[in-house]
Amino acid sequence: MNFIKYGHTKIYYTMYKQERRDIKITVDLVNGVLIYVAKDTPENEIEDILKKRAKWIYDKQQSLNEVQTEVVKKEFVSGEKFEYLGRSYRLKVHREAIPDSTLKFKQGKFIAEVPHYWPQIDVEAKLKEALIMWYRNYGIKKIHERAQYFEKIMGTEAHSIQLRTQHKRWGTCTPEGNIYLNWRIVMAPMRVIDYIIVHELAHLRIPEHNEKFWQLIKSILPKYEESKEWLRVNGTTLYAI
Repeated sequence: MNFIKYGHTKIYYTMYKQERRDIKITVDLVNGVLIYVAKDTPENEIEDILKKRAKWIYDKQQSLNEVQTEVVKKEFVSGEKFEYLGRSYRLKVHREAIPDSTLKFKQGKFIAEVPHYWPQIDVEAKLKEALIMWYRNYGIKKIHERAQYFEKIMGTEAHSIQLRTQHKRWGTCTPEGNIYLNWRIVMAPMRVIDYIIVHELAHLRIPEHNEKFWQLIKSILPKYEESKEWLRVNGTTLYAI
C-alpha cells in the first residue's frame, strides 16, 4: 500500500487514476485516505502535492480519532431512550393479547404494544420499522417548517425536500433543486438540523464548498461551526437505530 511520511508518521493511502483534470484528496473513517488523480498525472507532481498536503491529511486523521465510532444498537426494550430533535424520550413496551404491534408517542414517551407471544427479535424488527416511520412522518413536518423559514431569509426555494435513507451523507442537493436529507438528522439537536438545512439550501446558490459558500452559511448561522463540529464528533451515534 502506498504511503507518505509526515515526520516519523507513515500516512497510508489508496490512489485512483480517473478521467479528471484535478487532484482530489479525501480522508474519512470508512475509507481512510483516498487520492484521485488524472490518468496522465506525472508521479513527481503527485508526490509534490502529497508532501504539501501531508500536514492537512495528518491533522484530519487526528481529528477523526476524536469521533465517537462505537455505536450501541438499540434493543427496543422498556426503559431505552430514543432521541427526537435533540431530546431523549423513553420507550415503554407492553406485551398484550393482540395480533400485531403498535407504536405511539404519548405524554412524552414512546408507547409500544406487541403480541405477548412474539420473540424479542420480532419485537425489535417491528418496532424499529415503526419508529423509523414515525421519525420520517413527524420529522418531515419540522424539516419543511424550518426550510420554509430559511428559504425566505436566503431568497432560495428548493424544488422538493425529502427524508431518505443515506448511509454516508447528511444531505444532498441535486442540480434540479431537489434536496434529500438523511432521516436520522431528526434525532439531532434543532440547531444541527438547521445547519444541515441551510447547508443544502446554500447549494442552490453556490454549488461548490468555496469561501463564498461558507460566508453565506455564516451570514445565516453565525455559530454554524459548532453544529458542524457536533456532527463530526457525535454523528455516528445517530446510527444506533
